[in-house]
Amino acid sequence: MSNPLVPGSLAEKNILVTGSSRGIGADTVRYFAEAGARVVINYRNKEARAVKLADQIRAAGGTAITVGADLTDPVSVQAMFDAVRAEFGSLDVLVLNASGGMESGMAEDYAMQLNRDAQLNVLDSAMPLLAEGSRVVFVTSHQAHFIRTTPTMPEYIPVALSKRAGEDALRAKLPELTERNIGFVVVSGDMIEGTITATLLERANPGAISSRKDAAGKLYNVGEFAAEVALAAVQPIPENNTRYVGDTSDFIAE
Repeated sequence: MSNPLVPGSLAEKNILVTGSSRGIGADTVRYFAEAGARVVINYRNKEARAVKLADQIRAAGGTAITVGADLTDPVSVQAMFDAVRAEFGSLDVLVLNASGGMESGMAEDYAMQLNRDAQLNVLDSAMPLLAEGSRVVFVTSHQAHFIRTTPTMPEYIPVALSKRAGEDALRAKLPELTERNIGFVVVSGDMIEGTITATLLERANPGAISSRKDAAGKLYNVGEFAAEVALAAVQPIPENNTRYVGDTSDFIAE
């Protein structure tokens, strides 16, 4: 997948992508860095991958720092933004990409802690750094965005409900964001081939990915979806602050 962003178009911009040591977040960071942005690679426990990605960006002439943080821990989140302030001073784009809830061994309410409570706290903690004219991008799935009107797989329900709750909590901040001239856009995508979530869903429900692919006609891969996330940070904000990626014909709007 080629970079959808114009080379140099993000020069002097500072961008943080949560959960960006691998997968969609890592590809999104690469696109931003190749377009000239100074990027913050956030990770929870994949430090080696984050450092490797940062080294690759620097080797190509870009600017990148790595900052570990457990997004469910407010102290850890504040330390992350303290590091960003010390290094870059401000932020022009915040991409809320990190999510989860299907991991084993976590607390019963972990999905809600990460996908709702942590997302809201990350945004609140970032507000002092977000410059006028900056943008916040929240990454979600069709299965979560439409969960109130369209059923999803049982294995994904806790994640879907928590991500929709997170989206709603962030949307409630729209008046404040608008007053400060900070843009907000939700990127809602169908199942993404090659992601951890898709792998876990396929393991729990064999055939789930192929069935959805047959119904949709096409599923985006990691690089293709990351390109849409990157574009959401720079292109005009769509109606209802929502950028849909992939087929939505099987989902019922509210």
